[in-house]
Amino acid sequence: MSIVQVQIPDSLHKSLADLASHDGISIDQFISTAIAEKISALMTESYLKDRAERGNRVKYEAILARVPDVEPEAYDKMPTV
Repeated sequence: MSIVQVQIPDSLHKSLADLASHDGISIDQFISTAIAEKISALMTESYLKDRAERGNRVKYEAILARVPDVEPEAYDKMPTV
C-alpha cells in the first residue's frame, strides 16, 4: 500500500465524507474506488481508440452486407408508443 497526501477544499471534503458515509465505507475506500473507476474509464477509452484505428470500413461494410434484412422476432421488437 502507498500513502498519498492531498489537500482539498473543505467543501469537497464534506461532500466526500457524506458520500462515503452514505455508502457505508471509509473515505479511503471511497477515494480508492473513485481512482480505480477513473483509471478504468481512461484505459477503456484508450483501448477503444486503438481498436478503432485498426478498423477497416470496407471490411465492416462487407460483413454488414451479409446480414439478412429480415424483420426481428416478436420478442426482439421495440415496443411502439
